[in-house]
Amino acid sequence: MVFSIHEKTCFAGILLVLWLAHNVQAEVTGIIEKPPVNNVAWEAESKTTNVMAGLDYAEYIFCFTNLSAMPLTVISVHTSCGCTTAQLPPLPWTVPAGTNGQIGVRVNLAGKSGTVTKTITVGTDQGIKTLLVKIIIEPPGASAMSATNRLQNMQISQTNRQAVFHGDCASCHIKSIDGQYAKQLFDAVCGVCHETAHRATMVPDLHTLNVPTDELFWRTWISYGRPGSLMPAFAKTENGPLTDMQIASLAAYLNSVIPSHITNSFQ
Repeated sequence: MVFSIHEKTCFAGILLVLWLAHNVQAEVTGIIEKPPVNNVAWEAESKTTNVMAGLDYAEYIFCFTNLSAMPLTVISVHTSCGCTTAQLPPLPWTVPAGTNGQIGVRVNLAGKSGTVTKTITVGTDQGIKTLLVKIIIEPPGASAMSATNRLQNMQISQTNRQAVFHGDCASCHIKSIDGQYAKQLFDAVCGVCHETAHRATMVPDLHTLNVPTDELFWRTWISYGRPGSLMPAFAKTENGPLTDMQIASLAAYLNSVIPSHITNSFQ
């Protein structure tokens, strides 16, 4: 195919415009197509804390050191949602070589329950870094039980795992479940054991299970529990408190918020 001089000139002009647009964007943002920051030492890249329900907010401070021989300029800081705010000097913020800086983070907890995870993306002239905060909100009254009473109840549950649905235990384990589904139901009946700071050593962390999981996995464990452990059977057919619809909603919720983990270990 043969192009005329006019066509060649137009084509070259288009390429020039595209090249200029790309470089202008890179110059304006300062972080386009750059890798994560490797010359900045962070005191921590993720932080987790447990708080009691009713707290207005949770606060964190991320400290870092500029290890490079040149100044580091923080150009932008974006949070994953409006309830999370970053506290730092006005942007652009230049951190001299070899010096320290810190970024404060505040998460508004109004109306929240269960486990809350937020991210903060820091953009600099030398790359980007994503920080993470995780807040585990304790159910109301979760810390009111004494260590002695907690031990006694655990011993009762080891003998009869369905005991958590009767007597004093029921006030924590099956309160406010009528008409509750998915996340609200999880916070009411599951979080009291699996998400609490006082989680017993024999109660697994659902976020770190080393087995493949799916909706059937969650539905089976919720319905029938695990004999010989503290995990009770929640299905009404097993003398538990939950309907089939509630169990299905829990299984779907857990399958959506907790990714399946598969390892090479055999347990």
